[in-house]
Amino acid sequence: MVLLEQLRIHVGGLILLKSELWWYGARAWDGARGRICLLMDAAPTAASARRWPAAVTGSACAAATLLLIDGRPHWVWVSADDLELL
Repeated sequence: MVLLEQLRIHVGGLILLKSELWWYGARAWDGARGRICLLMDAAPTAASARRWPAAVTGSACAAATLLLIDGRPHWVWVSADDLELL
């Protein structure tokens, strides 16, 4: 099962982000590892890969996820190596 399918089945569940988040703008790396978030939605990267080619690198599969982080929803690019479904 590909990452996007796993994420869509898990919508409404919790995920563990194993790495820090990179925030664009002046914020940079957030310094928080092991963050637990609520998965609210997941979207494919195929249509977006032309716009953000860094989202899909090599054979790694990536997806855009809508996560509840610190009480606010944020779209975050993730790969299978970045997260664990709880």
